[in-house]
Amino acid sequence: MLTTIPQSRTFKFGYALYIFLFFVYLFAPLVVVGVFAFNDSQFPSLPWRGFTLDWFTSSSGRIGIFYDRGLIGSLGTSFKVAVAVTVLSLVVGTMNAFLMERARFPGKSILFTMMLWPLVIPGVILGVSILQFASTVANGLEDRFGIFLDFLRPGLPLVILGQFSFIVTIATLVIAARLRKFDITLEEAARDLGASSLGAIRTVTIPFLIPALIGAGVISFLMSFENFNTTLMLVGSEAPVTIRMFTQIRDGTTPVINALSLLMMLVMATLGFSLLFANRGDKEKK
Repeated sequence: MLTTIPQSRTFKFGYALYIFLFFVYLFAPLVVVGVFAFNDSQFPSLPWRGFTLDWFTSSSGRIGIFYDRGLIGSLGTSFKVAVAVTVLSLVVGTMNAFLMERARFPGKSILFTMMLWPLVIPGVILGVSILQFASTVANGLEDRFGIFLDFLRPGLPLVILGQFSFIVTIATLVIAARLRKFDITLEEAARDLGASSLGAIRTVTIPFLIPALIGAGVISFLMSFENFNTTLMLVGSEAPVTIRMFTQIRDGTTPVINALSLLMMLVMATLGFSLLFANRGDKEKK
């Protein structure tokens, strides 16, 4: 809304009401999930039967989140997957950023467009496609040459590859946006002073990219940790936390799921706000 243009009271009221309803729609489900983490009931739903911390601490025969080995194990699995995806995305994303911003070659625009495809393909379709491709390759190598490649079977390696296939694109875009602002003459000055091309990149360019690398790393970690659609198609016996939560909700669960959801929301919000304030501080320094 343009504040310089006079607006009627009706329009201002309607606009404010729209903003209010939008945020209610956005945050009401999250608030409800968080509130029912403290419900003194065996079911994560109405009616409200009083306040309790049992779903965090465990008592009265109830198993709280910190004592549920299955959920804690799934959190550890998600953490391992997210770290692996983040490291791969940062390494390959940085190389992709240099390729897209520095290199000149035929078909570059086509390659860049193809890199964006995983972002617009539905996660379920992406997961099914990766699963079918990996299974076809694994079965073909096993039948013809007797080579067994377990990482192409449903399991954590395939989950990591599946998530990496689209998260690396986001990391590439974040890092490339920062690299685009870099003054190339700084690298040239470093080479004039005796540094090699790789040395100039390592000592001059990479430090400049650190804010983007941190941002891309946080985004990659969060997107991997909460991913469900693609992961569901590729998961094996070790289920990440999103798949574990889905299974428990489908089969019937207690408010321990709400407790886990609340903790995850707090951790994710903390990481997100930390990244926001870090970027703001970086801009203020400039």
